[in-house]
Amino acid sequence: MATSTRPRTAVAVSLQGVSRTYRSGANAVRALDDVTVDFPRGTWTAVMGPSGSGKSTLLHCAAGLERVDAGSVWLGDTDITAAGERELTDLRRRRIGFVFQNFSLISALTAEENVALPLRLAHSGPATGQVRRALDAVGLGDRLGHRPRELSGGQQQRVAIARALATRPDVVFADEPTGALDSRSAAGVLALLRDLADQGQSIVMVTHDPAAAARADATVFLRDGRIVDHLAGPDARTVADHLIALEA
Repeated sequence: MATSTRPRTAVAVSLQGVSRTYRSGANAVRALDDVTVDFPRGTWTAVMGPSGSGKSTLLHCAAGLERVDAGSVWLGDTDITAAGERELTDLRRRRIGFVFQNFSLISALTAEENVALPLRLAHSGPATGQVRRALDAVGLGDRLGHRPRELSGGQQQRVAIARALATRPDVVFADEPTGALDSRSAAGVLALLRDLADQGQSIVMVTHDPAAAARADATVFLRDGRIVDHLAGPDARTVADHLIALEA
């Protein structure tokens, strides 16, 4: 089925009445329950909530990695719930960047080649210096020729972050992007995300870290598959207090 479109909006990603249920035999868990939320274009939104609240499911559905049971998901002016698998693959390559804890680097490729791979898969060669700038930004400018086995776990994750950002996609979906990094490297990555958002990059980030969420423009809170709160420009203490209240 072809994707449908609507006039271009100021919203990067929109979920409208989205529900998602996981089934195992007679058991069913409703991970998302009639969720409606807009993520504005050119802003950075953090998604937080207790364990099992539906954070990762929201991210996966918004990115087209999982099909929804009800509702619709829009990537800008494109309804991705109407897309076939081939169209979804093309959308993910051209318009979406991913940063997950499982960084999935290709062992035979160097750091530079891993970062360049999405650009080549999308049939657009990297601009001069684009890949190297991405690696410099995550502190690995001196590891261009290193393969994953020659890098620490934290360094491998930074390569994965650079790979996602190098394409400058419409939106970056990040699931705990600094989870495997030391505090200094994490601060550098968060500064990079902040800079990208200030330049107009749309970012949706799942995190458990109030300090990371406080770097974003807004924080959305989930509990039991529903959005229960939204804060604009909060500090880390305010985010932490809201999270504690949800877990009580």
